[in-house]
Amino acid sequence: MNKTAIIARSEYLRRVKSKMFLVSTFLAPVMLIALFGVSISVALLTQDGGARRIAIVDETGVLGERLAEHLPENYAAAVESAPLDSLRARVERGALDGYFVLPGGLLTGEAAATFYSAGGGGFSSQIRLESAVGDVVRRARLEAAGAPPELLDAAESDVSVRMVAFTETGEAADAAWLYAGLGYAMGFIIYVAMFVYGAMVMRGVIEEKTNRIVEIVASSARPFELMMGKVLGIGAVGLTQFVLWIVLALAGLAVFGAVVGGMVDPASLAGADTLGGAEELPFDPSLLSLSSVPFSLVVYFLLFFLGGYLLYGSLFAAIGSAVEQESDAQSLQMPILIPVILPALFLPFIADNPDAPASVVLSLVPFFSPILMVVRAAATAVPFWQMALSLVLLALAFVGTIWLASRIYRVGILMYGKKATFRDLARWVRTA
Repeated sequence: MNKTAIIARSEYLRRVKSKMFLVSTFLAPVMLIALFGVSISVALLTQDGGARRIAIVDETGVLGERLAEHLPENYAAAVESAPLDSLRARVERGALDGYFVLPGGLLTGEAAATFYSAGGGGFSSQIRLESAVGDVVRRARLEAAGAPPELLDAAESDVSVRMVAFTETGEAADAAWLYAGLGYAMGFIIYVAMFVYGAMVMRGVIEEKTNRIVEIVASSARPFELMMGKVLGIGAVGLTQFVLWIVLALAGLAVFGAVVGGMVDPASLAGADTLGGAEELPFDPSLLSLSSVPFSLVVYFLLFFLGGYLLYGSLFAAIGSAVEQESDAQSLQMPILIPVILPALFLPFIADNPDAPASVVLSLVPFFSPILMVVRAAATAVPFWQMALSLVLLALAFVGTIWLASRIYRVGILMYGKKATFRDLARWVRTA
């Protein structure tokens, strides 16, 4: 067994056998579920169940009562003819939450409806109010144009769309929204993992350097072997945790899908298609089953996690070798943190437009691909050549990075008494 493997094995076993590994491995899923539970609870608690008192000043003579009836259930609206100054005073003292002014030219498009309030109310409240006014005005305009009632009802009726995706075995329900969310979660997990495990590598190097342990080990192994062994060993710890978490997540998903599938009655959800007479199921409980998660997505997740960790872990090891305490590393981490943070900022846009040219290009950049390519793989069918090219570029970037980091590491682990600067790191790369 070569020295790199011995060091990696030692790092792996020392951490895997620790109580902290067991606690973090099995407690993390519980904490994640608790976090989602708290988020859902807060969302439910922040919903205002009380009625919002709204006055409507109707100058059109036909829209006021319709709007009052069309507003959401938590709005108590009434048409009033009081002066606007009086309504404003009632809003200011809290007797009203707001009032609408529907000008006479609203039906002809010559004027716009206005809602006055003391401010706030939330973004969703504004959307609901705008939607209600729009629905009422459109129906009134169609009626004025002579549209029959049956045509108005048909225009306002809901239209369901059943999404179907082609698969190797035929056709299946398209759960793009589910996979996009799954990809977003995977990308975010890799983002957090690169910080956590990268910092673990850096902290381990700093501790060994501070305790002078590295001087003893360096007498029997080259600095490059020390760095590679530490990076690979801690990377194997992270990979072990992720495999265990994936197994637990898939098992939980299988149980949850089975429970939901047993509780949902397809006959109660199926609706008749008025055009084709075929029955369709708006919600497919099988999407939550174990088989709904593509195995290739799990493989890509592990490959890009490992590649991203190796890329950034070597850089964190180099930074750790250049300082004597963790506080000194803050200023040197910025060039590493920026390429990790940037793809996290791109996540919502990549998940929403995974096939856009910018999404493709960004997902091929080695410093971005560990996060962004996983999101694209979940949200869309990524061509194999793009996936292969991304992995090759990531591997090449790791080779270049490990060469650069090893030269810094070779000098840095034996340097004491001086806080390193970027100029020092550049000199070490040239002279090591």
